[in-house]
Amino acid sequence: MLGAIRRVLRDRRGNLSVELGMAMPVLAGLLLSGVEITRYVLINQKVERTSATIADLVAQSYGMSEAEMASLFTASGYVMDPYDIDTEGQVVVSSISSSGGVATINWQRAYGGSAIGVEGGTASLPSGFEVCDGESVVATEVFYDYERMIFQTVLDGETLYKFAFFRPRFSSLETITP
Repeated sequence: MLGAIRRVLRDRRGNLSVELGMAMPVLAGLLLSGVEITRYVLINQKVERTSATIADLVAQSYGMSEAEMASLFTASGYVMDPYDIDTEGQVVVSSISSSGGVATINWQRAYGGSAIGVEGGTASLPSGFEVCDGESVVATEVFYDYERMIFQTVLDGETLYKFAFFRPRFSSLETITP
């Protein structure tokens, strides 16, 4: 009987299966976490690039019309590709100017809401950012509803938000033509 017990204790044939069974969930978790982190960083970069690109394109205009604005909103979809900004995000473009020390939103066009403010209202600018009297800026905000692929029941989604400010190059862009 003692010999049979020793033979069982020396037998190593199932070690690999046990070790693989213990290590596989850890390795799968690391792989899936790496994919999720990479996806989050990529979408964050796309949102930032979209805000800067649209603000820059508006700032390069001699004048802005409603049709040009619609074209820029369509272009934002190409910048965000392969992620769908039309259904999962918002792009907001605002023209802000200052007079008497108060930054006012001259016009605003959007797919959705805005954190800067509403058209005709006072602009809520980031701390340290000021628009001097007689100057104007173009502000673009991009919102994206980020939903995790993995661990959706454990971690809630979040709204990614980036903004960009550019000074108009050729005109004040304080009005938008129909």
